[in-house]
Amino acid sequence: MCGVFGIYAPDRDIARLTYFGLYALQHRGQESAGIAVTDGRRITAVRELGLVSQVFDESTLEALQGIAAIGHTRYSTTGSSQWQNAQPILRHRDGRTVALGHNGNLTNTTELREQLSAAGTVFETSSDTEVIATIICEHPGTLLEGVRAAIDRVTGAYAAIVLDEEQMIGFRDPDGIRPLVLGDLDGHPVLASESCALDIVGATLVRDVEPGEIVVLSKDGVESFPCAVPQPHPSLCVFEFIYFARPDSRLDGVALHGMRQRMGERLAEEAPVEADIVIPVPDSGTPAAQGYARRSGIPYADGFVKNRYVGRTFIQPDQALRELGLKLKFNPMPDVLDGRRVVVVDDSIVRGTTTRKIVKMLRQAGAREVHLRISSPPVISPCFYGMDMATKGELIAAQLSVEEIAIELGADSLAYLSLDGLEAAMGHAEDRYCRACLTGNYPTTVPIAADKARFEASRLPVIQ
Repeated sequence: MCGVFGIYAPDRDIARLTYFGLYALQHRGQESAGIAVTDGRRITAVRELGLVSQVFDESTLEALQGIAAIGHTRYSTTGSSQWQNAQPILRHRDGRTVALGHNGNLTNTTELREQLSAAGTVFETSSDTEVIATIICEHPGTLLEGVRAAIDRVTGAYAAIVLDEEQMIGFRDPDGIRPLVLGDLDGHPVLASESCALDIVGATLVRDVEPGEIVVLSKDGVESFPCAVPQPHPSLCVFEFIYFARPDSRLDGVALHGMRQRMGERLAEEAPVEADIVIPVPDSGTPAAQGYARRSGIPYADGFVKNRYVGRTFIQPDQALRELGLKLKFNPMPDVLDGRRVVVVDDSIVRGTTTRKIVKMLRQAGAREVHLRISSPPVISPCFYGMDMATKGELIAAQLSVEEIAIELGADSLAYLSLDGLEAAMGHAEDRYCRACLTGNYPTTVPIAADKARFEASRLPVIQ
């Protein structure tokens, strides 16, 4: 997962606006951040490892002046976490420069890299984003023609924004697996991964960029080119709705906070239990816990205090602190939990490692019973489209039954939201979303799921 942002506004402080847009998208990636701007003649870029607030300061932003800017905050799923892989990626050829920020994962990177290398291309990164940027930059035609050439050749998931000296283009894969929205800031067009990034800069949401659509932003305004071959069933990632996107965002017309509350309500109907309090695993489990409490009639309470300042850090804890695990992030409140039968609501379980520690912490804080309620169906298959999930062999729900998982995690009971319940809460038919991690049915051709680890390890070279 990553976050992308772009704005074309010759009379505005585009670098500062992009900074705040990325700040709103920080949850989508904490490994690196970057901004590229054009002044109409040349592109200037700053990118570095770290959080948005660590990479940019006043003097850096002041130096980034121009007519258009794109920004990126990175969460690596392919390509190592090194400076070379920070985005936007820049490519140069014959006096031409393009900068590109990409959210998603390609599934044919290996083949494309081999083809391009055989034609003389020298790659500078281990990121699949550079493959897209290379195809666009080396195309002899216009930027738009280069984007179309890239769409014709790459497969997998991508929501991307590319910038040359004069214009900006946003585009999504034909299945629409990764999100991209179009906004308006006082007549200036804005692109972003989520609508919350529009809110923070004062822009209004116009619409979602459609699957396979190309949107050109330039001095002439906004021009749209629909998908050449529309897909009969768009496949926006369902995990954007379950967990990844911010609750104050709207995706595909759905307000996420309300939808997640409905997931909790439906979960209470499907999996009732006698208990004294309902608590969330903050923050991602909070809306569903509120919905569960409201529908069940069991009082809602805050059982954990979350340290809001624990994010990605380059200072690793020593062994003694490491063994404390989640207490760096969550601290249970014994006065709330002691002697109580507790329903703890979370959005998902992947490997089970974190959930096992949470149950143990609740027991140590005095909880008499711990009933796990998960506001999504079991995750049984890995993701090849940009969500950094485990291999199938590491997914606990792919190996054990629900009853066995409850025993493994030390819970008194465990229940997941059903697929039907998820669909009802979202308000859309099942064929509108990619639910591959929940069903094993992928919208595109992917490697054999059992080979995900080998797929990830072999498809890209590692930069030393």
